[in-house]
Amino acid sequence: MNPDFADFLANSQQRVQQALPALLDNTGSEYADADASSSLQRLSEASIYSLLNGGKRVRASLVYATAQALGHENKAGLDEIASAIEMIHAYSLVHDDLPAMDDDDLRRGKPTCHIAYDEATAILVGDALQARAFEILATLEGVDAETKLALIQQLSAAAGPRGMVGGQAIDLAAVNQQLDLSALKTMHQLKTGALIRVSIAMSALFCGADEQQIALLDRYGKAIGLSFQVQDDIIDIESNTETLGKTQGADQALNKPTFPSLLGMTEAKQLAQDLHAEALQALSGFDERAAPLRDLSHYIIARQH
Repeated sequence: MNPDFADFLANSQQRVQQALPALLDNTGSEYADADASSSLQRLSEASIYSLLNGGKRVRASLVYATAQALGHENKAGLDEIASAIEMIHAYSLVHDDLPAMDDDDLRRGKPTCHIAYDEATAILVGDALQARAFEILATLEGVDAETKLALIQQLSAAAGPRGMVGGQAIDLAAVNQQLDLSALKTMHQLKTGALIRVSIAMSALFCGADEQQIALLDRYGKAIGLSFQVQDDIIDIESNTETLGKTQGADQALNKPTFPSLLGMTEAKQLAQDLHAEALQALSGFDERAAPLRDLSHYIIARQH
């Protein structure tokens, strides 16, 4: 990892990590006559636990990198957009780890939410994070109503039945099934790719990108959204539980279809490289300000956790 990108990634992670706690702010309620803070404390603690439990913050970094590529890296409101997306991602992980889903005990090297707290609390944490994410977008300061509505529409579409949730439904139905390459790509374009892709799209919209820039950035996002999952499948086999921060070989144990199981490891790695090349090609018309986007594509397929 080159030093400039390492600094960018660290700064992006720190930027969103600092913004998240205050934006969550679910310890009180304007709907109660009395102070509800103590009654909501457990839900708040579990939400913070799940939201701040490490993570690479790739989606937040994509928000900032897209803004930088367009010359708007310091635009007010980017922290809120990045945080809203990270809340949706965190909620998806909390629910994904539940016994009815992937039944995982570890996430980022720590007990998953339903293990650290309990299953009912984990369900409510996911519900709370999702609702709060859209409230943040709806209350962006100094942003016109049309832009707020467009941002909400983008994130709700990517997170819902035509995106992440739909992909999860396909994933659950695919256990013990053999999918062809087209079906496997479709599943992960929804489950993993949609939220990555929309992180770029929301930032591009917010920063006033033109139609051509939006199309090229979306092509980039589509490529890295799929390469992210291809690499996830690879490291699920090649890495170890300590490095991964979650149970190694979980997909194999659940007999889920993966890119290595379908293509073989060599071809799966080549697919990741091909998608990286496609992502870079999509950025060929952007100048050096898009360097973090280029580096993020390489980072996605080179990571080991």
